[in-house]
Amino acid sequence: MAAEWIEKLTGSFEDKKRYRNYRARVEALPTAYGDSVKALERYLTYAGAISAGDTLVQMLDDLAVLFEEAAANSTPLRDVTGENPAEFAEDFLANYSDGQWINKERMRLNSAIAKAAGEAGSS
Repeated sequence: MAAEWIEKLTGSFEDKKRYRNYRARVEALPTAYGDSVKALERYLTYAGAISAGDTLVQMLDDLAVLFEEAAANSTPLRDVTGENPAEFAEDFLANYSDGQWINKERMRLNSAIAKAAGEAGSS
């Protein structure tokens, strides 16, 4: 019972374990790959504004897998990110849009306008 209450305040314990595991995996990567993941993580965290912890951890885990495989296969970094890393990050981020806080705000806006317009089904 206490664990549920604490998790409501601090977030999922399982997500925290997964995040620590992700950080350890990034640290184990060769320097160039690890530095790239860290730079991408920073960009994705700011640009993505993902508020769902499980979605954020899944995205980061997938990013780690991508770079672990690239490192294992000696794939050049530019073959992973392309010439425009920001574009790569945006494309990567598009796969995780369900967890972005803006989606909730979009639904809230649509609902408010529908209600104001007197449309049926608005709440």
